[in-house]
Amino acid sequence: MTDKKLRVIAIGAGYFAQFQLRAWQRLPDVELVAIVEPDTHRHAELAGSYSGATLATSLTQALKQSPADIIDIITPPTTHLALIKEACKLAPQATIICQKPFCTDLPQAREAVELADSQPLVVHENFRFQPWYRQIKSLLDSRALGEVYQARFYLRPGDGQGPDAYLARQPYFRDMEKFLIHETGIHWVDVFRYLFGEPEAVYADLQRHNPAIKGEDSGHFVLHYASGLRAHFNGNRLLDHAAENTRLTMGTMTIEGSDASLSLQGSGAIEVRKHGELNSTPHTYSFNDTDFGGDCVYLLQQHVVEHLLQATPLHNTADAYLRNVELEAAIYQSAQTKALYQLNH
Repeated sequence: MTDKKLRVIAIGAGYFAQFQLRAWQRLPDVELVAIVEPDTHRHAELAGSYSGATLATSLTQALKQSPADIIDIITPPTTHLALIKEACKLAPQATIICQKPFCTDLPQAREAVELADSQPLVVHENFRFQPWYRQIKSLLDSRALGEVYQARFYLRPGDGQGPDAYLARQPYFRDMEKFLIHETGIHWVDVFRYLFGEPEAVYADLQRHNPAIKGEDSGHFVLHYASGLRAHFNGNRLLDHAAENTRLTMGTMTIEGSDASLSLQGSGAIEVRKHGELNSTPHTYSFNDTDFGGDCVYLLQQHVVEHLLQATPLHNTADAYLRNVELEAAIYQSAQTKALYQLNH
Protein backbone atom coordinates (compact mmCIF):
# COMPACT_ATOMS: atom_id res chain seq x y z
CA MET A 1 0.00 0.00 0.00
CA THR A 2 1.25 3.49 -0.83
CA ASP A 3 0.63 6.78 0.98
CA LYS A 4 -0.63 8.30 -2.26
CA LYS A 5 -4.30 9.21 -2.34
CA LEU A 6 -6.17 8.56 -5.56
CA ARG A 7 -7.80 11.69 -6.97
CA VAL A 8 -11.42 11.23 -8.08
CA ILE A 9 -13.48 13.48 -10.32
CA ALA A 10 -17.18 12.58 -10.30
CA ILE A 11 -19.50 13.58 -13.14
CA GLY A 12 -23.15 13.91 -12.11
CA ALA A 13 -24.93 14.68 -8.87
CA GLY A 14 -28.39 13.15 -9.26
CA TYR A 15 -30.27 10.87 -6.85
CA PHE A 16 -27.96 7.84 -6.96
CA ALA A 17 -24.78 9.91 -7.11
CA GLN A 18 -25.14 10.70 -3.41
CA PHE A 19 -24.19 7.12 -2.54
CA GLN A 20 -21.11 7.15 -4.73
CA LEU A 21 -19.95 10.58 -3.62
CA ARG A 22 -20.29 9.67 0.05
CA ALA A 23 -18.48 6.39 -0.55
CA TRP A 24 -15.55 8.20 -2.17
CA GLN A 25 -15.31 10.49 0.83
CA ARG A 26 -15.32 7.53 3.23
CA LEU A 27 -12.49 5.68 1.48
CA PRO A 28 -9.21 6.49 3.25
CA ASP A 29 -7.02 6.15 0.14
CA VAL A 30 -9.14 8.50 -1.97
CA GLU A 31 -9.59 12.24 -2.33
CA LEU A 32 -12.77 13.44 -4.05
CA VAL A 33 -11.22 16.45 -5.77
CA ALA A 34 -14.11 17.64 -7.96
CA ILE A 35 -17.78 17.16 -8.82
CA VAL A 36 -18.93 18.06 -12.33
CA GLU A 37 -22.50 19.38 -12.31
CA PRO A 38 -23.63 21.57 -15.25
CA ASP A 39 -26.53 23.00 -13.22
CA THR A 40 -24.87 25.85 -11.30
CA HIS A 41 -28.03 26.33 -9.20
CA ARG A 42 -27.10 23.08 -7.41
CA HIS A 43 -23.54 24.10 -6.57
CA ALA A 44 -24.36 25.71 -3.21
CA GLU A 45 -26.21 22.58 -2.11
CA LEU A 46 -23.35 20.32 -3.23
CA ALA A 47 -20.68 22.48 -1.60
CA GLY A 48 -22.49 22.10 1.70
CA SER A 49 -22.64 18.31 1.37
CA TYR A 50 -19.20 17.47 -0.05
CA SER A 51 -16.69 19.79 1.53
CA GLY A 52 -13.23 19.69 -0.02
CA ALA A 53 -14.46 18.89 -3.52
CA THR A 54 -14.38 21.74 -6.01
CA LEU A 55 -17.40 22.23 -8.25
CA ALA A 56 -17.21 22.47 -12.01
CA THR A 57 -19.62 22.69 -14.92
CA SER A 58 -17.52 20.49 -17.23
CA LEU A 59 -14.82 17.85 -17.10
CA THR A 60 -12.45 20.24 -18.87
CA GLN A 61 -12.88 22.78 -16.09
CA ALA A 62 -12.47 20.15 -13.37
CA LEU A 63 -9.24 18.80 -14.90
CA LYS A 64 -7.77 22.31 -15.06
CA GLN A 65 -8.14 22.45 -11.27
CA SER A 66 -6.77 18.95 -10.58
CA PRO A 67 -5.62 15.84 -12.49
CA ALA A 68 -7.62 12.66 -11.93
CA ASP A 69 -6.68 9.06 -11.23
CA ILE A 70 -10.36 8.03 -11.42
CA ILE A 71 -13.21 9.61 -13.38
CA ASP A 72 -16.58 8.38 -12.10
CA ILE A 73 -19.47 8.87 -14.55
CA ILE A 74 -22.72 8.92 -12.54
CA THR A 75 -25.21 10.02 -15.18
CA PRO A 76 -28.08 8.45 -17.20
CA PRO A 77 -27.16 5.99 -19.98
CA THR A 78 -27.91 8.41 -22.83
CA THR A 79 -24.87 10.47 -21.75
CA HIS A 80 -22.38 7.62 -21.27
CA LEU A 81 -20.80 7.26 -24.68
CA ALA A 82 -20.07 10.97 -25.08
CA LEU A 83 -18.66 11.26 -21.56
CA ILE A 84 -16.47 8.17 -21.97
CA LYS A 85 -15.15 9.63 -25.23
CA GLU A 86 -14.43 12.94 -23.48
CA ALA A 87 -12.73 11.25 -20.51
CA CYS A 88 -10.53 9.15 -22.81
CA LYS A 89 -9.45 12.26 -24.70
CA LEU A 90 -8.85 14.57 -21.73
CA ALA A 91 -7.52 12.09 -19.15
CA PRO A 92 -5.99 9.07 -20.91
CA GLN A 93 -4.14 8.08 -17.73
CA ALA A 94 -7.30 7.83 -15.61
CA THR A 95 -9.39 4.80 -14.75
CA ILE A 96 -12.97 5.41 -15.85
CA ILE A 97 -15.96 4.08 -13.91
CA CYS A 98 -19.34 4.26 -15.64
CA GLN A 99 -22.76 3.76 -14.09
CA LYS A 100 -25.14 1.09 -15.29
CA PRO A 101 -27.15 0.70 -17.45
CA PHE A 102 -23.96 0.79 -19.50
CA CYS A 103 -24.81 3.06 -22.48
CA THR A 104 -28.15 2.87 -24.26
CA ASP A 105 -27.70 -0.37 -26.19
CA LEU A 106 -25.22 -3.02 -27.28
CA PRO A 107 -23.69 -1.10 -30.23
CA GLN A 108 -22.98 1.89 -27.99
CA ALA A 109 -21.52 -0.34 -25.28
CA ARG A 110 -19.21 -1.98 -27.82
CA GLU A 111 -18.11 1.43 -29.10
CA ALA A 112 -17.38 2.57 -25.55
CA VAL A 113 -15.19 -0.48 -24.95
CA GLU A 114 -13.26 0.22 -28.16
CA LEU A 115 -12.78 3.88 -27.19
CA ALA A 116 -11.29 2.90 -23.84
CA ASP A 117 -9.10 0.15 -25.27
CA SER A 118 -5.90 1.69 -23.88
CA GLN A 119 -7.18 2.58 -20.38
CA PRO A 120 -9.24 0.83 -17.68
CA LEU A 121 -13.02 1.16 -17.99
CA VAL A 122 -15.14 -0.34 -15.21
CA VAL A 123 -18.94 -0.59 -15.07
CA HIS A 124 -20.47 0.38 -11.74
CA GLU A 125 -22.46 -2.86 -11.41
CA ASN A 126 -22.66 -3.09 -7.63
CA PHE A 127 -25.17 -5.87 -6.91
CA ARG A 128 -22.54 -8.62 -7.10
CA PHE A 129 -20.87 -6.70 -4.24
CA GLN A 130 -23.96 -6.93 -2.03
CA PRO A 131 -22.87 -8.94 1.02
CA TRP A 132 -25.63 -11.55 0.76
CA TYR A 133 -24.52 -12.50 -2.76
CA ARG A 134 -20.92 -12.73 -1.58
CA GLN A 135 -22.10 -15.13 1.13
CA ILE A 136 -24.21 -17.13 -1.33
CA LYS A 137 -21.26 -17.35 -3.74
CA SER A 138 -19.09 -18.75 -0.92
CA LEU A 139 -21.74 -21.35 -0.06
CA LEU A 140 -22.09 -22.39 -3.69
CA ASP A 141 -18.33 -22.63 -4.17
CA SER A 142 -18.09 -24.89 -1.10
CA ARG A 143 -20.90 -27.05 -2.58
CA ALA A 144 -22.99 -26.58 0.55
CA LEU A 145 -26.10 -27.02 -1.64
CA GLY A 146 -24.72 -29.87 -3.74
CA GLU A 147 -25.65 -29.73 -7.42
CA VAL A 148 -27.83 -26.67 -8.04
CA TYR A 149 -30.99 -27.31 -10.04
CA GLN A 150 -33.15 -24.20 -9.62
CA ALA A 151 -32.67 -20.53 -8.73
CA ARG A 152 -35.37 -17.88 -8.52
CA PHE A 153 -35.30 -14.19 -7.70
CA TYR A 154 -38.55 -12.29 -7.16
CA LEU A 155 -38.08 -8.54 -7.69
CA ARG A 156 -40.71 -6.70 -5.63
CA PRO A 157 -39.65 -3.09 -4.80
CA GLY A 158 -43.25 -1.82 -4.81
CA ASP A 159 -42.36 1.60 -6.20
CA GLY A 160 -44.03 1.49 -9.62
CA GLN A 161 -47.72 2.13 -8.98
CA GLY A 162 -49.79 5.14 -9.99
CA PRO A 163 -49.37 8.23 -12.17
CA ASP A 164 -46.51 9.61 -10.04
CA ALA A 165 -44.36 6.45 -10.10
CA TYR A 166 -40.60 7.20 -9.91
CA LEU A 167 -41.10 10.99 -9.99
CA ALA A 168 -39.80 11.55 -6.47
CA ARG A 169 -36.53 9.68 -6.99
CA GLN A 170 -35.52 8.99 -10.60
CA PRO A 171 -38.10 10.54 -12.96
CA TYR A 172 -36.13 9.64 -16.10
CA PHE A 173 -37.23 6.04 -15.47
CA ARG A 174 -40.63 7.00 -16.86
CA ASP A 175 -39.29 7.83 -20.33
CA MET A 176 -37.08 4.76 -20.82
CA GLU A 177 -38.38 2.76 -23.78
CA LYS A 178 -36.80 -0.33 -22.19
CA PHE A 179 -37.07 -0.25 -18.43
CA LEU A 180 -37.47 -3.36 -16.27
CA ILE A 181 -34.61 -5.33 -17.82
CA HIS A 182 -32.40 -2.49 -19.09
CA GLU A 183 -32.47 -0.54 -15.82
CA THR A 184 -33.18 -3.15 -13.12
CA GLY A 185 -33.13 -6.73 -14.33
CA ILE A 186 -29.60 -6.26 -15.67
CA HIS A 187 -28.46 -6.48 -12.03
CA TRP A 188 -29.64 -10.10 -11.87
CA VAL A 189 -28.25 -10.94 -15.28
CA ASP A 190 -24.92 -10.07 -13.68
CA VAL A 191 -25.72 -11.76 -10.33
CA PHE A 192 -26.72 -14.99 -12.06
CA ARG A 193 -23.50 -14.94 -14.08
CA TYR A 194 -21.51 -14.25 -10.92
CA LEU A 195 -23.17 -17.12 -9.04
CA PHE A 196 -23.70 -19.72 -11.76
CA GLY A 197 -21.53 -18.89 -14.77
CA GLU A 198 -22.47 -18.54 -18.42
CA PRO A 199 -25.90 -19.65 -19.71
CA GLU A 200 -26.51 -21.20 -23.10
CA ALA A 201 -30.06 -19.94 -23.79
CA VAL A 202 -32.70 -17.54 -22.46
CA TYR A 203 -36.48 -17.24 -22.57
CA ALA A 204 -38.33 -14.04 -21.63
CA ASP A 205 -41.83 -12.58 -21.38
CA LEU A 206 -42.24 -8.87 -20.57
CA GLN A 207 -45.22 -6.60 -19.86
CA ARG A 208 -46.17 -3.05 -18.91
CA HIS A 209 -48.82 -2.55 -16.23
CA ASN A 210 -48.49 1.15 -15.43
CA PRO A 211 -49.58 3.31 -18.40
CA ALA A 212 -47.77 6.32 -16.89
CA ILE A 213 -44.41 4.97 -18.08
CA LYS A 214 -43.10 4.03 -21.52
CA GLY A 215 -41.20 0.81 -20.86
CA GLU A 216 -42.00 -2.61 -19.44
CA ASP A 217 -42.35 -2.82 -15.64
CA SER A 218 -43.00 -6.53 -15.11
CA GLY A 219 -42.11 -9.88 -16.58
CA HIS A 220 -39.59 -12.66 -16.30
CA PHE A 221 -36.62 -14.30 -17.92
CA VAL A 222 -35.13 -17.76 -17.48
CA LEU A 223 -31.47 -18.50 -18.12
CA HIS A 224 -30.80 -22.06 -19.29
CA TYR A 225 -27.51 -23.74 -18.33
CA ALA A 226 -25.86 -26.80 -19.85
CA SER A 227 -25.91 -28.47 -16.42
CA GLY A 228 -29.72 -28.35 -16.41
CA LEU A 229 -29.86 -25.41 -14.00
CA ARG A 230 -32.59 -22.88 -14.65
CA ALA A 231 -32.12 -19.38 -13.16
CA HIS A 232 -35.40 -17.48 -13.08
CA PHE A 233 -35.85 -13.73 -12.64
CA ASN A 234 -39.47 -12.75 -11.91
CA GLY A 235 -39.87 -8.99 -11.68
CA ASN A 236 -42.74 -6.65 -10.98
CA ARG A 237 -42.02 -3.10 -9.84
CA LEU A 238 -45.63 -2.53 -8.82
CA LEU A 239 -45.58 -5.32 -6.20
CA ASP A 240 -43.76 -5.30 -2.88
CA HIS A 241 -42.45 -7.91 -0.43
CA ALA A 242 -42.40 -8.26 3.34
CA ALA A 243 -39.44 -6.10 4.34
CA GLU A 244 -38.94 -2.97 6.42
CA ASN A 245 -36.90 -1.60 3.52
CA THR A 246 -38.09 -3.08 0.24
CA ARG A 247 -35.05 -1.58 -1.51
CA LEU A 248 -32.48 -3.38 0.66
CA THR A 249 -32.50 -6.64 -1.32
CA MET A 250 -35.28 -5.52 -3.74
CA GLY A 251 -36.91 -8.94 -3.33
CA THR A 252 -36.37 -12.54 -2.27
CA MET A 253 -34.39 -15.46 -3.66
CA THR A 254 -34.41 -19.23 -3.43
CA ILE A 255 -31.71 -21.59 -4.67
CA GLU A 256 -32.41 -25.34 -4.63
CA GLY A 257 -29.76 -28.03 -4.85
CA SER A 258 -29.40 -31.77 -4.42
CA ASP A 259 -28.16 -31.46 -0.82
CA ALA A 260 -29.85 -28.30 0.47
CA SER A 261 -31.99 -25.29 -0.37
CA LEU A 262 -31.18 -21.66 0.40
CA SER A 263 -33.47 -18.69 0.90
CA LEU A 264 -32.62 -14.99 0.93
CA GLN A 265 -35.11 -12.78 2.78
CA GLY A 266 -35.84 -9.09 2.30
CA SER A 267 -33.91 -8.34 5.47
CA GLY A 268 -30.73 -9.81 3.99
CA ALA A 269 -31.07 -12.91 6.18
CA ILE A 270 -29.95 -16.21 4.61
CA GLU A 271 -31.32 -19.58 5.68
CA VAL A 272 -30.32 -23.07 4.55
CA ARG A 273 -32.51 -26.19 4.79
CA LYS A 274 -30.80 -29.52 4.25
CA HIS A 275 -32.48 -32.04 1.97
CA GLY A 276 -34.98 -34.17 3.90
CA GLU A 277 -35.12 -31.87 6.92
CA LEU A 278 -38.13 -29.82 8.04
CA ASN A 279 -36.42 -26.74 9.44
CA SER A 280 -34.00 -24.19 8.06
CA THR A 281 -30.83 -23.03 9.79
CA PRO A 282 -29.78 -19.36 9.71
CA HIS A 283 -26.49 -18.69 7.94
CA THR A 284 -24.71 -16.29 10.28
CA TYR A 285 -22.99 -13.28 8.78
CA SER A 286 -23.11 -9.52 9.19
CA PHE A 287 -23.13 -6.54 6.87
CA ASN A 288 -23.07 -2.77 7.06
CA ASP A 289 -26.57 -1.45 6.38
CA THR A 290 -25.31 1.92 5.15
CA ASP A 291 -26.65 3.92 2.23
CA PHE A 292 -27.72 1.48 -0.51
CA GLY A 293 -27.90 -2.32 -0.74
CA GLY A 294 -25.74 -3.38 2.20
CA ASP A 295 -23.14 -0.70 1.38
CA CYS A 296 -22.46 -2.30 -2.00
CA VAL A 297 -21.54 1.03 -3.58
CA TYR A 298 -18.70 1.50 -1.10
CA LEU A 299 -17.62 -2.14 -1.54
CA LEU A 300 -17.41 -1.80 -5.33
CA GLN A 301 -15.45 1.44 -5.14
CA GLN A 302 -13.16 -0.04 -2.47
CA HIS A 303 -12.59 -2.97 -4.85
CA VAL A 304 -11.47 -0.59 -7.65
CA VAL A 305 -9.19 1.32 -5.27
CA GLU A 306 -7.58 -1.91 -4.06
CA HIS A 307 -6.99 -2.95 -7.66
CA LEU A 308 -5.28 0.34 -8.47
CA LEU A 309 -3.11 0.39 -5.33
CA GLN A 310 -2.45 -3.33 -4.87
CA ALA A 311 -2.93 -4.80 -8.38
CA THR A 312 -5.66 -7.17 -7.17
CA PRO A 313 -7.94 -8.80 -9.80
CA LEU A 314 -10.64 -6.48 -11.13
CA HIS A 315 -14.34 -7.29 -11.54
CA ASN A 316 -16.71 -5.52 -13.94
CA THR A 317 -14.27 -4.44 -16.61
CA ALA A 318 -16.30 -3.08 -19.48
CA ASP A 319 -15.11 -5.69 -21.97
CA ALA A 320 -16.24 -8.48 -19.61
CA TYR A 321 -19.48 -6.60 -18.84
CA LEU A 322 -20.38 -6.61 -22.54
CA ARG A 323 -21.67 -10.15 -21.97
CA ASN A 324 -24.37 -8.72 -19.70
CA VAL A 325 -25.41 -6.25 -22.39
CA GLU A 326 -25.50 -9.07 -24.95
CA LEU A 327 -27.72 -11.09 -22.61
CA GLU A 328 -29.98 -8.07 -22.14
CA ALA A 329 -30.39 -7.79 -25.91
CA ALA A 330 -31.16 -11.52 -26.08
CA ILE A 331 -33.83 -11.16 -23.38
CA TYR A 332 -35.61 -8.43 -25.34
CA GLN A 333 -35.29 -10.49 -28.54
CA SER A 334 -36.82 -13.52 -26.82
CA ALA A 335 -39.66 -11.43 -25.40
CA GLN A 336 -40.38 -10.01 -28.85
CA THR A 337 -40.37 -13.36 -30.63
CA LYS A 338 -41.89 -15.37 -27.73
CA ALA A 339 -39.22 -18.00 -28.35
CA LEU A 340 -36.21 -19.51 -26.64
CA TYR A 341 -33.09 -17.60 -27.70
CA GLN A 342 -29.87 -19.54 -28.11
CA LEU A 343 -26.79 -17.63 -26.99
CA ASN A 344 -23.47 -17.44 -28.80
CA HIS A 345 -20.29 -18.11 -26.84
